[in-house]
Amino acid sequence: MKKGPSGNPVFQTKITSANVQIKEMLLGYFIGPFLAFISNAIFGTYLNRYYTDVIGLTNWAHTFAVLMPMVSVIFVILGNLFIGRLIDNNRSAHGKARPFLLKAAPLVVIAIIMLFLAPNNGSALTLVWIAVSYNLYYAVAYPLFYTSHSSMVGLSTRNSKARGMLATFSNASGVAAIGIGASIIFPLFQGMLFVTKDGGVDAAASYSAWRTFILGLVVVTFIGITIEYFFTRERITEENQKLNITQEKLSMKKQLKAVVSNRYWWLIIVYFLLFQFSGIIKNGSMSYYARWMFGAADETTAGGYMSMLGLIGGIPTAIGMFLAWPIAHKLGKQKAVVIGMLISVAGGMVSFLDVHSFTFVCAGVVLKGIGSIPAMYVTLALLSDVLDHLEAKNGFRSDGVTMSIYGAIMVGTNGLGSGIINALLSLGGYDASLAVQSDTTQTALIICYLVIELVCYGIIAFMLLFLKVEKHIEEDHKAILKEQKRKVLAAGGEWIEPAKRLIMEQEEADKQAELSRIKELKAKCQKKGLDFETENQKHLNKTAKKRKS
Repeated sequence: MKKGPSGNPVFQTKITSANVQIKEMLLGYFIGPFLAFISNAIFGTYLNRYYTDVIGLTNWAHTFAVLMPMVSVIFVILGNLFIGRLIDNNRSAHGKARPFLLKAAPLVVIAIIMLFLAPNNGSALTLVWIAVSYNLYYAVAYPLFYTSHSSMVGLSTRNSKARGMLATFSNASGVAAIGIGASIIFPLFQGMLFVTKDGGVDAAASYSAWRTFILGLVVVTFIGITIEYFFTRERITEENQKLNITQEKLSMKKQLKAVVSNRYWWLIIVYFLLFQFSGIIKNGSMSYYARWMFGAADETTAGGYMSMLGLIGGIPTAIGMFLAWPIAHKLGKQKAVVIGMLISVAGGMVSFLDVHSFTFVCAGVVLKGIGSIPAMYVTLALLSDVLDHLEAKNGFRSDGVTMSIYGAIMVGTNGLGSGIINALLSLGGYDASLAVQSDTTQTALIICYLVIELVCYGIIAFMLLFLKVEKHIEEDHKAILKEQKRKVLAAGGEWIEPAKRLIMEQEEADKQAELSRIKELKAKCQKKGLDFETENQKHLNKTAKKRKS
């Protein structure tokens, strides 16, 4: 591996094993992304409330509140496509996507701070500031991180089992950020950030509280992105580097033609669009629903309702992390998702027994969560299967364009969802300063929090009946290896079977790790006046004991 940016070895990945191991799963695909996702998860639930309740957009800028996030979707799509193009054309020794994680970290921090520096004076400057900062975050900074992050599972390994585990941890990080960070922990502080006054929201006090809170949030985000960078590795990208296969720079037109002509690609992309869109609407309206539909007297009480919803609704999601893959292995990924979606639709109907009852709504959320387990954890691996299928068919990978579109969906639906929520709230006469909302506003909240997601889940269940990509996995991998072998031999290189190559690479990695350990131990012994042979034997005895146990 070459040195990192500026020739500094400090930028090297900390993952040296040829095979995926637990350290990579935990740090690179769960802890790092979890910390990085917390800020965006909070924004998905609360940024629109900040705009409507603190800045007051739905009171004095109705049209802007509806159209700005929707129009911004155009810039989000363009930003993601541009970033995907950068990833496709990147030839760094550290991978195609990983280097952009490091570049994204400071930019995300700046964009988040800018979001909450908008002047709260109801002026044209406020609207311009919101439009610019919103697009800086959602169309530039966050896509730079998210598209890179989303590419990592597909580029990490071809081992189906290992890829499945990484997909599980990667998806779990996002689910945990929403379920734990934005839906359980954060609501406990809701009363501190949406300060109650006369039954409504005190905009001035809330504005000041948010500006203080956001400083701590950006630190957590920066640390999370950095951890993911250092504890991930692109083994598939390295394959061609180690085999000395020249990577062709593909035009956007050629890549788009390759992906849009494949029905599996369309099915998985439309799935992500519907699943993410419905989730954004639900999560974005959750805070409003908890505040106005359960009879909460203030924001603290509403935060308690929301925290309980997140905690109880998150239980099946947490358990699902361990159940998703056994279910998927038994039924197949596609079939598991379809059956799960049908269970979600049936279970979610329980909420309609009484939309003002916390008990019934919570029961519907739990049952819906149980059914969505496969969709949450295995679909990223299913997308990787589709990318492998495209590689086998076309002779080149389409990660960049696919993940840029995927990223545009995952990020762009935030704006689309916010616009729809704001439109329904405006039509319903929503006013955050009131103690009770109108029947029309309450109907809008029922549609947003309960109805839209169930409709999308029903469509998904039908649509994915036709996603049969898993039946091609074995033949796809054979075709990919055949093409790799042809290119290696054509270039005058030596072809080594992948299984043997992995063993050789792991042996070399173990050898280098042992040399580094010995060097570090010698330095430590010299510094502390210890006997190297004695200390080394202690380590060897301890290692041998672990192997026997």
